[in-house]
Amino acid sequence: MEYRILGKTGLKISRVGLGGIPIQRIDAAGTKVLMHHLMEQGVNFVDSARGYSVSEAYLGEALEGIRDKFVLATKTMARTREGMAQDIETSLKNFRTDYIDLYQCHNPSLKDLDTIIGEGGALEALLEAKAAGKIGHIGVTAHSPAVFERALELDWVETVMFPYNIVETQAEELIRKAAEKNVGFISMKPIAGGAIEDAALAMRYQVSNPDVTVIIPGMADLAEADCNIAAAADTSPLTAEEQEKCQAIRQQLGSQFCRRCNYCAPCTVGIHIPSVFVFQGYVNRYGLGEWATARYNAMAVKPSACIDCGVCETRCPYQLPIREMLKKAVSEFGQ
Repeated sequence: MEYRILGKTGLKISRVGLGGIPIQRIDAAGTKVLMHHLMEQGVNFVDSARGYSVSEAYLGEALEGIRDKFVLATKTMARTREGMAQDIETSLKNFRTDYIDLYQCHNPSLKDLDTIIGEGGALEALLEAKAAGKIGHIGVTAHSPAVFERALELDWVETVMFPYNIVETQAEELIRKAAEKNVGFISMKPIAGGAIEDAALAMRYQVSNPDVTVIIPGMADLAEADCNIAAAADTSPLTAEEQEKCQAIRQQLGSQFCRRCNYCAPCTVGIHIPSVFVFQGYVNRYGLGEWATARYNAMAVKPSACIDCGVCETRCPYQLPIREMLKKAVSEFGQ
């Protein structure tokens, strides 16, 4: 395992870390098995969030007795001093620890950043918690390049987390600037939320960029972990063949595709929106029509039930035209 210093935090972390979203798909016992396996493989960075339902709690239980082997990060949507202070205490309780190495402002807008740094904003609580030893360092996560750029101008920001993968390269210049400013860069969505089927190539793409400090693929089982760790072990430049494969993936996926982050949820009428696009992708990209159609037909609420309220689109960090995409799915699947 390769290790890096996480920017100005000074923390020594593994190049591959754990993204905690998929923890929601397994149980506490499975999480414990996963974390012990990751520890044995040299992975020591784990990221969760207050918004990931049981993720913090399951990780906290799994880390009992081995907490000192991991650099622990989490994040919250809280924007005010009061909300941030409360969420920090909740995270500490969930993780069963008295300190969290990195606490992040989760996906703020530019307007949110103004609230965070203003009087009575979340930054006040973060700095108080840092002074008290409850958190070690402060970071920002983002989906907007404008927020990424603004974060690099804020001296209290020690890390930035942003989507980066074969098809999402819009932040490459900002990633380079982060390295120049000694701000740690945490790469999320390295496999584009599962849209990139060749996970090994996706991880190779990440480690070929020296400005990427740590990559946090979501992992829920040992096979996923072993695949990602093995692929990231080769830090040599991409070969011509690998570059051709990357270009083919870009042409196949384009820019308007679901990353399965599930921020669009809950749907007003109960449609599981990411599943619709997963099944559609299996038809259009992989020719698995029968398999995908059977699963689409088994959905409790079909996308044809959409009432066109548009609430999902206000939550999507990628500004996807979800309603139009759902209508296209209905036309392709026939219901």
